[in-house]
Amino acid sequence: MSFCLRPLRAGLGALLVWAAFAPAQAAGNPAVPDAAASDPASLGWMVGSPPPPERIIRFEDGSYFKFPAMRWSVSHFRQLMPTVNVSRGLGAPVPLPYKLRSEIDALRFTPLGASETMTWGESLGANYTDGIVVLHKGRVVYERYFGVLKDDGQHGAMSVTKSLVGTLGAMLVAEGKLDAGKPVSAYLPELAGSAFGDATVRQVLDMTTGLQFSEDYANPKAEVWAHAAAGSPLPKAKDYTGPRSYYEFLQTVKKQGEHGAAFGYKTANTDALGWIIARVTGRSVAELLSERVWRRMGAEQDAYFTVDSTGTPFAGGGLNTGLRDLARFGEMMRNNGRFNGQQIIPRAAVDDIRHGGKPADFAKAGYKLLPGWSYRNMWWVSHNEHGAYAARGVYGQTLYIDPKAEMVIARYASNPVAGNAANDPTSLPAYHMLAKHLMGAAK
Repeated sequence: MSFCLRPLRAGLGALLVWAAFAPAQAAGNPAVPDAAASDPASLGWMVGSPPPPERIIRFEDGSYFKFPAMRWSVSHFRQLMPTVNVSRGLGAPVPLPYKLRSEIDALRFTPLGASETMTWGESLGANYTDGIVVLHKGRVVYERYFGVLKDDGQHGAMSVTKSLVGTLGAMLVAEGKLDAGKPVSAYLPELAGSAFGDATVRQVLDMTTGLQFSEDYANPKAEVWAHAAAGSPLPKAKDYTGPRSYYEFLQTVKKQGEHGAAFGYKTANTDALGWIIARVTGRSVAELLSERVWRRMGAEQDAYFTVDSTGTPFAGGGLNTGLRDLARFGEMMRNNGRFNGQQIIPRAAVDDIRHGGKPADFAKAGYKLLPGWSYRNMWWVSHNEHGAYAARGVYGQTLYIDPKAEMVIARYASNPVAGNAANDPTSLPAYHMLAKHLMGAAK
């Protein structure tokens, strides 16, 4: 994923794919400042009335996602672009009980592919962590914030969004309101002539569709850029003739390969699911997430989605939440969909997610750091001995649920490298180590 884009393209692509502005440098490259040197609070981005010219960040020219400025932007998207609210309602938030554990920072683990250990505390800097909350048996045992993210702030969830939207889809399937075996065109006749037309809803949910859709940001002709241009709320150039919204773009997607043959991670699937959900329920994903989840689970903050020029929420990656609310969502999933004294997500939907998809289909995608994993309802399922599963987003966003250890980890980050392969070596073994530690400490 490269970062050699002109401002115009940056403006067109800004809303769809945060990864479009990922630096090309590999993790560990000395040209990239480390977490301390790139700390957005220390660098003073957007401070002053007005800020100094060299510290101003703008959406329109793409500067908001140049590293290290993006470390400020991920906690301030609403300040830079149009959004739609995910209301928590007017009720009192459900408090999270605390039992902080002071030993966690010093716990050691061995990163993937390494011979030397590192501490949990060291891993947070290595992954450019902005905030992290760990729940064990429903209690907060660890919580830290860095840079400009505060406990009352919100942060871009990136593709963690997909898993929450996938959960809404799984809910509708479990409730019989959405037939996963039907073709997409049965719900969206507008997509009958596109690649989605003869794909089933299940294939969309599990991303086993055969789409001509490249997410290679280094290729200016990749379909991801057409998607980005369509979804951008910025005015289009006078000679622009392409689609002007997410919905219009989906109608242009062409078929490549056969549906159901293999897992292929393509953001367009989640936007298609968001449209299906809106058509079936009469609610946008922002409205449905508010009504069915955020209000009922006792969230402490409103969340919000970024939107295209027609106000359509970006289902593939536009959600922003408070960190503790993301942890609440994870705890609800860990408790089989039950939270705040009520069944919020049907247990059948949670069971279907935890069971996972087909590892053989997933293996075809070539994720070398995720052997044996699968993908189901837009969740990543490890199939490890703890039955852990996760929502994952570029730059290190994570909601990691370990049912056996009764542990939930919610992490927001601003890693300079978009792909999770850059942080998985110092994240996944750290999570598993902490899970085993908490299990042992509880005995």
